[in-house]
Amino acid sequence: MKAEIIAVGTELLLGQVVNTNATFISEELASLGFEIYYQTVVGDNTQRLEKLLDLADGRSELIILCGGLGPTDDDLTRDVVAAHVGESLETDKQAMTKISRYMTKIGREMTENNRRQALTISGGKVVKNPRGLAIGTFYQGDETAYLLLPGPPSELIPMFHEEVVPLLTQLLPQKEVLTSRVLRFYGIGESRLVTVLKDLIDTQSNPTIAPYAKENEVTLRLTAKTDDKCLADKLLSTMEETIMSRVGTFFYGYGETNSLMAETVKLLKETNKTVTSAESLTAGLFQSLLGDVAGASVVYPGGVVTYATKVKSQLLGIPLDKLEENGVISQFCAENMAKQIGKQLETDYAVSFTGVAGPDSLEDQEPGTVWLGIYSRKEGTRAEKFMFNGNRNQVRHHAVMRGTDLLRRQILKETEK
Repeated sequence: MKAEIIAVGTELLLGQVVNTNATFISEELASLGFEIYYQTVVGDNTQRLEKLLDLADGRSELIILCGGLGPTDDDLTRDVVAAHVGESLETDKQAMTKISRYMTKIGREMTENNRRQALTISGGKVVKNPRGLAIGTFYQGDETAYLLLPGPPSELIPMFHEEVVPLLTQLLPQKEVLTSRVLRFYGIGESRLVTVLKDLIDTQSNPTIAPYAKENEVTLRLTAKTDDKCLADKLLSTMEETIMSRVGTFFYGYGETNSLMAETVKLLKETNKTVTSAESLTAGLFQSLLGDVAGASVVYPGGVVTYATKVKSQLLGIPLDKLEENGVISQFCAENMAKQIGKQLETDYAVSFTGVAGPDSLEDQEPGTVWLGIYSRKEGTRAEKFMFNGNRNQVRHHAVMRGTDLLRRQILKETEK
């Protein structure tokens, strides 16, 4: 079944609000077996929405509208759709009772516009809103079905999970469903990844392969379309094995919301190891991203930010004359930063970051020049030099990603021995 998403709201057209609902609904519909061919944004305008519905009728069998169900005059979605399908609006008693109780609770008088949120299209099914007041409606015509949902994601998302999925599964069951698997890669660019997998991408059928470039990494979404979950998993696993045989060395994990840092923290936990860090050009960014991962305190006792040369000497115990002799943008500095902080905090590993984020050069080193140090209690200390492109913040993020990957690979190396 072909589906279409229409987001209603002038604030979306003006860029005041990001249309995250379309992304969420597309993924959810795909997992249910619907094919999403069109996504459209239209302002709070009756005539334009009417024209868009006429167009959507001729190309889609399920039309989902988000937004325009609130209490104000510009919330016109339910009115336009009702007129479009030739039905009137009626008040849902349960919704009206909920609104009335809410108004009493907050000490406000019920107004006529508040009652609008309890309106539904005659002949349709009410879609309850567990987190808000504006109800949705599912209306099934002879050839086209319409689903009206409120705009706020905090209401739409739980509404979709709790009410819409069971409703669509029951009333519009799809014979075949989509099963996806997301593979995440670091250390290889999108162009190179696509080149290596070109023959697979060019001849893809089922499963399909979709590469996506993200900041400092690349993901591959493998999608199989079948009526059998076991068969889908088998198709995905077979394709994954082929991909891994070519670019597996750059693979670090699965999932849409996973991260390189999260996988590294997971590895540290699984191996019962700890890590610390000494940061110069990254100014605590490594520590910040690590702290975003739940449970990071188990593997990370703390670290230091040592911007100035004197502070590197004072806090880390690196001889000041040696730092001045070698420079802070050097192998010597990176190795000693990692080694000293690792020994001071008695951790299994330590990572250090020093370099030139830009925009100006430092110690005759070009912006983007970075030294990363890795200390291992088991294997000692080493440092590697990198050149990263981009502005100041991009260089810092590149450095943290690469440092995290060096740490992850060091853990894997020692674990495999």
